[in-house]
Amino acid sequence: MVEGGPIDVLTGDWLAELTMMILAGNRLKGRPGYARTFLTQMEQVLGTCLDRGVKVVANAGGLDPAGCARAVEDLADRLGLRASVACVTGDDLMPFAGRHMDTGEPLPAGPLTANAYLGGRPIAVALEHGADVVVTGRVTDAALVTGPGMWRFGWRPEDLDALAGSVVAGHVIECGCQATGGNYAFFRDVPDLAHCGFPIAELHADGSSVITKHPGTGGLVSVGTVTAQLLYEIGSPRYLGPDVVARFDTIRLEQEGPDRVRISGVRGEPPPATLKVAVNHLGGHRNTMTLVLTGLDIEAKARLAEEAIWARVPKESFEQVHVELTPLTAGTAPGDAAAGTALLRITVMDPDPRKAGRAFSSAVVETGLAGYPGFHALTPPGDASPYGVYRPSLVDAADVLPVVTLGDLRIEVPHTPPAGTASGITEPAVPPALAAAEPGAQPGALRPLGEIAGARSGDKGGDANLGVWVGTDERYAWLAAFLTADRLRALLPETGDLPIERYDLPGLRALNFVVRGLLGLGVAASPLLDAQAKALGERLRAVPVPLPD
Repeated sequence: MVEGGPIDVLTGDWLAELTMMILAGNRLKGRPGYARTFLTQMEQVLGTCLDRGVKVVANAGGLDPAGCARAVEDLADRLGLRASVACVTGDDLMPFAGRHMDTGEPLPAGPLTANAYLGGRPIAVALEHGADVVVTGRVTDAALVTGPGMWRFGWRPEDLDALAGSVVAGHVIECGCQATGGNYAFFRDVPDLAHCGFPIAELHADGSSVITKHPGTGGLVSVGTVTAQLLYEIGSPRYLGPDVVARFDTIRLEQEGPDRVRISGVRGEPPPATLKVAVNHLGGHRNTMTLVLTGLDIEAKARLAEEAIWARVPKESFEQVHVELTPLTAGTAPGDAAAGTALLRITVMDPDPRKAGRAFSSAVVETGLAGYPGFHALTPPGDASPYGVYRPSLVDAADVLPVVTLGDLRIEVPHTPPAGTASGITEPAVPPALAAAEPGAQPGALRPLGEIAGARSGDKGGDANLGVWVGTDERYAWLAAFLTADRLRALLPETGDLPIERYDLPGLRALNFVVRGLLGLGVAASPLLDAQAKALGERLRAVPVPLPD
């Protein structure tokens, strides 16, 4: 990114809900509470960034942004460089006692971490005071772009549309190559994905942007790749943030040229008076054993395996048990080494690490000579490991005080709500194209939905999001009429009777679904094989549906 062409700001997003839990575990073991890989990368490029005037903005500070900033200063000294390093703190709300954002239930006492999602204003303040490197703790992913936009263009809290546009640009580039062809449903269209270039947002004063990448790099920037990332890990089209509410139902995309997609038209509303808080608790201990089932009678072998295991360690002795049977192939074609193969994944969870440890995993292996034919496991017996539970909460924005520290300078950045009222957006700016498919577009043969539709899925706490898009208005009219929440439930039986919300994004020719509770108590606590719902969209694309000819 630094050497491939001119850039003004190098951003880095290190923090996911799961990452905060991992950093908490590192800190308990006496290790740094920040992302040490950031220092490795700074050692490689800090000198070049300083020579070229490239600012660095990263949330790699994690649970200890001040410690991370000191480590960058030490690194610069060791390299003989003069760097002005700022850190943004104030997100750490420990000790924290609040209520669950969705259920309203009081949160358990004694969390491991509690961090408010800060916005871009403190980053802008750090840059305004001459910082070369800005290290933050928990800020929103998009703040890494919104903050530099505030600094460069002087946006005020009232500049809602410009701020909203920068949030959208930040959401597109936050996951790196996912905007340039990585994890893309139509990956066969992406050239040289093995050498995929990272995305660049060319941000303008009105909040519009162009997403591109350095010339000579692999990958693809298209309306499709940008649409896919826009649908990643979102809920309602009203995308809430600490600086602005960005209306994803007002986004306009245009292919401006090869590997150049223009984003415009984004409207903004005043942010809520509260900030989201990511709270992590220790949930208990878990252990997973994965058995391989091969050949005939797969389901009968799975039943026998469970009977043998629970005869040694009673199922009811654990706080939670999760069993997942995943077929790897369907059928038994001659000569196919993987024909008739499935994985039986058994996870136990319990407050007692001894009960969930080798007492369980050893008992599974002990069934090997007295169980189903072809027994073998992918995992050896092992001890239990601790797992965390993520719970979202809310706090009044006025009660959180971000602080910028730059050398001996300490600057408080109090919450400043926008003056005036909302811009009056109450309905989608793009009329929904929800008319039924044209007469004559009768259902044809059963074919995979993925022949015409792309999908991108991910996690939002214990919920899963699933965005589906198509490339033409005609296909969107059919998709919007066909893929209801109930139809999605029928196509993906794993959703069971869980609540499903559907949101329409006609400007993107897309639908977004939120499946409540699919991931249980969140990624760190989910016993599912696909614990982050990354493959949910691809499973949907593989399901045959009656596509119109």
